[in-house]
Amino acid sequence: MTGPALSAHSRFGQRIRRRFESQLHLLPPGLPSPASMAQACDALRALGLDSASALRTTRQLVLERLLCLDCDQQAPLQQVTQAMTDLAEFALNTACAEVELALDQTHGAPTTAAGARAQLWIVGMGKLGARELNVSSDIDLIYVYDEDGDTAGDSQGRGRISNQEYFAKAVRAIYALVGDTTEHGFVFRVDLALRPNGNSGPPAVSLDALEQYLHVQGREWERFAWLKSRVVAPLGCVADGSTLALRNVVMPFVFRRYLDYSVFDALRVLHRQIREHASKRSAGHPERANDVKLSRGGIREIEFIVQLLQVVRGGQFPELRTRATLRALPRLVKAGLMPKNTAQALADAYVFLRQVEHRIQYLDDQQTHVLPTQDQDLTWIASTLGFATACQLLHQLDAHREVVAEEFDKLLGGGADQSCKGCNGGNGAKSAAAPGFDEVLEQLTDQFRQRVANWREHPRVLALKEESRTRLLRLIARTAQWVREGRATEAAAVRLVDWMEPLLRRESYLALLLERPNVHERLLRLLDAARWPARYLLLHPGVIDELASADFLDERFSASDFEHELDHRRAALAGTGEDDDETLLNLLRRAHHAEVFRTLARDVEGKLTVEAVADDLSSLAEAVLRVTTRWCWSRLKNRHRETPQFAIIAYGKLGGKELGYGSDLDLVFVFDDDDERAPEVYASLVRKLINWLTVKTGEGDLYEIDTALRPNGNAGLLITSFDAYANYQQQRGSNTAWTWEHQAMTRARFVLGDDTLRQRFDVIRKSVISAPRQAEGLKTEIKAMRERLRDAHAGKKGYFDVKYSPGGMIDAEFVMQYLVLSQSAQLPELLDNLGNIALLERAEVMGLLPVGVGHAAASAYRTLRQVQHRARLNDEPYQVRLPQLQAERDAVLALWHAVFGAALP
Repeated sequence: MTGPALSAHSRFGQRIRRRFESQLHLLPPGLPSPASMAQACDALRALGLDSASALRTTRQLVLERLLCLDCDQQAPLQQVTQAMTDLAEFALNTACAEVELALDQTHGAPTTAAGARAQLWIVGMGKLGARELNVSSDIDLIYVYDEDGDTAGDSQGRGRISNQEYFAKAVRAIYALVGDTTEHGFVFRVDLALRPNGNSGPPAVSLDALEQYLHVQGREWERFAWLKSRVVAPLGCVADGSTLALRNVVMPFVFRRYLDYSVFDALRVLHRQIREHASKRSAGHPERANDVKLSRGGIREIEFIVQLLQVVRGGQFPELRTRATLRALPRLVKAGLMPKNTAQALADAYVFLRQVEHRIQYLDDQQTHVLPTQDQDLTWIASTLGFATACQLLHQLDAHREVVAEEFDKLLGGGADQSCKGCNGGNGAKSAAAPGFDEVLEQLTDQFRQRVANWREHPRVLALKEESRTRLLRLIARTAQWVREGRATEAAAVRLVDWMEPLLRRESYLALLLERPNVHERLLRLLDAARWPARYLLLHPGVIDELASADFLDERFSASDFEHELDHRRAALAGTGEDDDETLLNLLRRAHHAEVFRTLARDVEGKLTVEAVADDLSSLAEAVLRVTTRWCWSRLKNRHRETPQFAIIAYGKLGGKELGYGSDLDLVFVFDDDDERAPEVYASLVRKLINWLTVKTGEGDLYEIDTALRPNGNAGLLITSFDAYANYQQQRGSNTAWTWEHQAMTRARFVLGDDTLRQRFDVIRKSVISAPRQAEGLKTEIKAMRERLRDAHAGKKGYFDVKYSPGGMIDAEFVMQYLVLSQSAQLPELLDNLGNIALLERAEVMGLLPVGVGHAAASAYRTLRQVQHRARLNDEPYQVRLPQLQAERDAVLALWHAVFGAALP
């Protein structure tokens, strides 16, 4: 024998069944849908009810059905919230149509300047916008109309009023139909407090007025409110796309172009206000403290976690721009902003808390989120969720809330009541007494104090808003504390001030450093290690967010991950219609700069050797070339095939995988396509590709491109056919390559194109390098070229230039080029493009160099590269005072003498 259904305990359900017993069948069986709601409402009207009463009764029938489906049949949360959202949309669309019909009869239709009908859009905010309505929720609405103007008047031209007056009347009438409480109850409680200027603002606002308000007065917390906004009525306007004009106003307000950490403080203030409100409500009523929505670890904190990451990152990650919390969580994981297990834990907590919330509301149809105090009610909630006792329910509830609270505190630095020692709330929390300028100066050491003292009258500092100036002083105070504790050096602190000064107007960076103490500390360490990072960070300040996690320091660049991420980003932009050229150019630059910075950070932390840095920077350049070529080809209007028969050959630093920071790319472009349109099409591709790589946007550029090594140099075509390139290199015909071009070929590498072209290039490179040559003539040409370089780069007396002075890197490179060109026909082991260090070692093993000479030169070359690398990082010249590096210089001079038989001057 089975007992009564669990839903029978609900006092609200009991009332509905008693009062509407004869109408319950009017709602068709199953999960309520817009169609079944309309059917029930029409049936109620047929029984003589007016629209307001029919809508209210429909609401009661829908809730009674959801009570049974949820508690008796364990309906999924999404089905319940979607049904409630459908009910709200159905009610608002029904009310809107009826109200506008009545107003039109009195005042005529509202019109635009073009004579079209002006449209009223009902914007659902919060849970309505996100399709997450709970079963006793109010609905937050904002009414927007597209244009100001006047109504047409009635058939006699009377009753003409402004559009604003018309829509104000419509708002009041819709409220009467949906929000007023009558003998039949209400459909939804309606809250208009989120509209511009709150309750003191007009009931309906024009699109132009909304845009002006958001631009001039819009506050940070309103960005969170508008994040979930959605036009819910009239559905016709949603279907015809006219509401996109509203989206174009709202999206730039919610999602900023740059990472925006300034919202942390705004969210803290909002959260503190909510907590304080909840505390006041529970004062003297301890039973109210157990609020599943507003208490610590409640629903609101999950929503804040998700919304904060969306607002901070959504400007650059369009795929994060989704309204529903449960849909956003996996997107945060995919974007690398949240661990998968954390997202799953928050999702599980969210579902559980929302289900508990619904059962609290099923009891009496009250808009409450507080656990009941009556044992039988608490036991009933437990049983509907599959728990044997209320204690088990409470244990599970505590576990979920503890997880949520921990994640919330991690993100917002422990909440608004905690502060950081020595920095008045290094987590950005509001402090009772922010430090004054003189107070901060007293904490600083000598050079640091002198540098910061210059800010007293600095225009950029004086122009800061009070909130931003307070952030700045807290940041300096925290830096001073770390200098005193030995966690940072005074030199790093001074460099930090040098770096911040030009960026003071971009206040989000102050917020980022204040919100992320770990980023602040790693930045100081980076600035202390070398000067070049500070210059790079000044050009690309947004990359400092890469310091948020220390994990990347132990990683290496992955070309496949980089390309996959960029293609994913582009697809997300295409989905929102934002994949224009400028956006894609900036996307490429941000991704490239971030990877360069990661490599730079690993470099100065000593995680990578010079060779590893060059490998990663070279791999990054190749990945950028592949992605940019794909994107340019897909956007080429005159392309004649899906996949281009096109290749890129790299020379110089990229060819030898010795790319450094800021190196340009020596490239040659070729095609292998018999189509008569091919020369023109591929020329267009190369011009577009070079433009995409070199043009400076607001995010900077990617690379400088040097094409001087193409056939005939700067006098030649920008791109040639593969056959013409092969003929030129292999000395066929009258137009042939020079010796220095063959030297360059020793470092040439195929970096883009299909395998067939790659194999053909390898054959050409091998034939060029191993072609028969007169050794003495080759020596003479290479020595003459070395002489010209020496004259062009004459160093200061008493100094050694690690690259160009006798015994420098160029000498080792020229020796290896000579050996490869003169000996590889007999010794094919020299053909591989392994880099100078490996080839020098190999040349000695094969007997081309005296014992010990090749190894010593290889070691010297490695040391000289390291010196050059460190000098570049410190923005220092590559010259050292003699006799420094004398051993390395002697090793390279011995190499030169062993091969060319003459000492360098």
